[in-house]
Formats: sequence, C-alpha cells, structure tokens
Amino acid sequence: MARVPAIAVTALNRLRRSPHLLARRHRTRRPLPALELAARPSPWVRGLGLVAVVLLGAWLGLLAVGNVRVPVGPMNTTMTLRPSLTGGTKINVSPLGALELNSHRGPVRLDVNVDQLDPERASALVDHPERLSGLQDEVAHDVEQGTLDLALRSCIAVVSGATALGLAVYRRPRRALAAGGTALALLMASGATAYATWNPNSVLEPKYSGLLSSAPSLVGNARNIVTEFDVYQKELARLVTNVTKLYDVTSTLPAYQPDPTTVRVLHVSDIHLNPASWKIIASLVEQYKVNVIVDTGDTMDHGTAAENGFLDPIADLGAPYVWVRGNHDSATTQRYLSRMKNVHVLDDGRAQTVAGLRFAGIGDPQFTPDRSNPEGADASEELAGDRLAAALHDQRTAGTPVDVAMAHEPSAAREVDGEVPLVLCGHLHHEGDEILKYGTRLRMEGSTGGSGLRALEHKYPAPIEASILYFDRDTRRLQAWDAIKLGGLGETTAEVTRHLPKENQPGATPSSSAPSSPSTPSSSGP
Repeated sequence: MARVPAIAVTALNRLRRSPHLLARRHRTRRPLPALELAARPSPWVRGLGLVAVVLLGAWLGLLAVGNVRVPVGPMNTTMTLRPSLTGGTKINVSPLGALELNSHRGPVRLDVNVDQLDPERASALVDHPERLSGLQDEVAHDVEQGTLDLALRSCIAVVSGATALGLAVYRRPRRALAAGGTALALLMASGATAYATWNPNSVLEPKYSGLLSSAPSLVGNARNIVTEFDVYQKELARLVTNVTKLYDVTSTLPAYQPDPTTVRVLHVSDIHLNPASWKIIASLVEQYKVNVIVDTGDTMDHGTAAENGFLDPIADLGAPYVWVRGNHDSATTQRYLSRMKNVHVLDDGRAQTVAGLRFAGIGDPQFTPDRSNPEGADASEELAGDRLAAALHDQRTAGTPVDVAMAHEPSAAREVDGEVPLVLCGHLHHEGDEILKYGTRLRMEGSTGGSGLRALEHKYPAPIEASILYFDRDTRRLQAWDAIKLGGLGETTAEVTRHLPKENQPGATPSSSAPSSPSTPSSSGP
C-alpha cells in the first residue's frame, strides 16, 4: 500500500477537529451570565418600604418636636398633633379629666394638654373679675395663634423626620428627598381631609372622662351651649374659660351654677337591689342640682316584702322621686313606695305634675323575678302601651298634655308614639335613643345598678348608667341630655357624653310643640 504523505495526514486531522474547534470558540465568545446575590425586589415592595419609612419618620418627627407650648388665657397649655385612625380633638384637664370632641376625621388628632394655671395671670383675674367678660375673646385669639404655630412646626417635623430616616435607611440623598416629599404630600392630604370633615358643632356634644364631680362645671349648661354657639374656636375658648374657673388659686372647685331656665331630670332604671346606686344618685342630685328623679322600674330583684327596707334611702336623696313598676317589682313594692312622702308612683296612665313637668306612666303588666318569658308576654306589653297611649290622648284632648311618659319595657313605650314628645323606659340594661315614626323620642336608660348581682355573670362587669335630661322651663321640651357611664364592679372610670336633639343644633328648624298624631289609632291586641 502506498504511503500517504505526511502533509495529507495533517490536513485530514485538522479537518476532523474543525467542528470541535468552532464550537469551543463559540462558547468562549458568549458572555457568561452575571452572578446575583439576590433577586431584585418588585416595585410594589419598594413602594411599600418607602411608605413605611415615611410614616415611621413622620411619627418620630412629631414625637420629637411636633408640639408647641401656648399660653391660653391664664392657662399654660401644650398643643400636639398625634397619628390617629379616627381623628378628633382631646382636651386633657389634669386632674379633672378629659374632653373628647369629634371635630374632624383624618389620620391626625389634636391633643390640648392644660398643664398648669399661671399664678400671675390667675391672680389678676381674681383681683379684677370684670376681666372675665373679655377672657373668651383673648382665649380664642390664643388658640388660633397656637394652632397656626402647631401646623408650621408639625410640617417641619414631619418632613425632617421622614427625610432623616430615609437617608439613614437608603443612604442615598435622592431617596431621602423622595421620602421627605412623600411625607409633605401625606401631611397636606391629611390637612385637606381634616378641613373637609371639620365639624364645629362637635363642641356641643363633648365626651367627658374623669372625676364625676367635675362634669357639670366642665361641660357646662345645656341651654348656654345651645344659645351661645358661634364658631369652634370660641367654643373651645369657652371650655378653657370653664377650666379656668374650676382652677382657683386656693385649689378649690367652685359650686356648679345651673341655668335657672332649665329643669334638670335624673333618669335612672334597673337598679336591681344594688345599694351603691343610692350614693351615686345622691351625688348626681347634688352635683347637677337635679329637680326631679325618674325611675323606670326594676328597682328590686325579687319584689319580696323583705326587700322593702332597701327603698328607704329614697327619702334622703334630696329630690322628688317619680317611679313606675318593672317586671322585677311587685305590687308589695309599689304599695311600700306609694306611702313615702316624696315618691310619686305612676300607673294606669295617671298623670302628675312634678317640678313643672307633667309625667304619666304605667307599671309593667308582668311580674317575672325569675326572668321567665311566659306565653303572651309581648302581647301584654303592647296592650299596656295601648292603655297608656289612650290615657295620654285623653289628657291632650282635655288640654292638659303630658310632657314625659314612662314605661318599663321598650315594647310598651313604643305604643305611645304620636301622643307625647318624650317617653322613657329601661329593661334592656343599655342606653339608647330613637325617634319613632310619628315624632315621639324614645329614651332608653341602661342599668343604674350595673345589672345588680348579674354583673358577676359575664367576663366584664356591666357599667352603671344614668342620664341628666335638660328641659326648657317654659316650653317643657327636651333641650339636651348628658349620658353618664361609670365603671362597673371593681372599676373607677367615669364618662359623661353631651347629646343635643337635632332640632336644637345650630341652623336647625325649630320643631313643633308636639309630635304629629298618627292618621289612624294604633292598636294591638293579645
């Protein structure tokens, strides 16, 4: 066999290896994939992170410098903006308590802390009491200036806090400035929300928490609040003026001076044999200068003659006592009370005039101290309500209309709709208010005895509830009421919330002197 030349062998080998060489060269020319330590976060995650930084930084900024010390009249106060889910204004008056106003909605709340009374300015007012007449205008100006200073300081605090935290977290000036700009936008949006939802009428219905003895003086007279309403700043000034009067140089509290044009009615119900209730009622009578007490039943728990001695403190409460029978009160209980001098027992629609108001009521048709629910119970309650409505109609026809009707159960009270401006009841152990179809207002009281021994049946003790009702002495119409709630067994809290009927709020059209009568008589049979 002939020998293949060496040059041919070499060329043949190169030809065989050429595909592998081309493939190797191609692989070396392709760029290698970049190595990453972690996947880049999505824009949503980065956006949420920025929002978290902005909110936290703004909150820290407000905590650090977002408050101003403002002299308001003779008081030294601190005004602060705080993050909040519900908004509103809170006026802290140590040691008396706090007033909460539903002034606006939004993510910020205005806190006004009354720190102390300035001795020199207070002494000047004591020495020159005529200056009290101009104190309200002075306080209004101070509050307005303080609010403007607080807005400016809070703006700087929010932007600075968000920018500083953004710089610490991102370490990039651009991201830090973005955080500060976002904080400024959020603050402006919060301000716009507060302005859009601003409710100057909220000062007419404050919620008070603190010492019960200070509530009448701090919240003020219902009629004065209605007639003297102007704008929010002036009303806030009036509240601070009341606080000034409460803080005396000698640290004594002045006596509450009730409006002589109002009749003050204390509504209690469902005492259920709780002896602590008498002390609470006596305290409310003294603090609010109550003219008459009305009790819508269930004063007892079993209605036995052995319990009658529990009723004896009524004679020393300092005000007339108007009472209707509840389903835990017996005929024995009713006879015992009817023999007491200052007690007015109402039943079968009979009416009596007490403290300038005409009351009529009917006792509960059932006696169920065992808390049973006998057959036909609802029908019997409605029938009792019909009897009361008929009596009210007859008295209105005779020219002696009733101002306040009383029953124990709400189902009976609803039957008098259209025959009386106001009907009071209890039974359900919680407070409530409702305008019925034909214009009668139904006011339901909670348990003034904290549900009695039944307070121990639940995880949390039932509160002790009562109301102060303010009536115009001339028209005998309800002007306002204060809902009072005290902590139950083992608790020491106290809340007083002012309420105004819609017809008494600023700008409302005055209501007629009586509710509209139904076109056809309402009747329900068993």
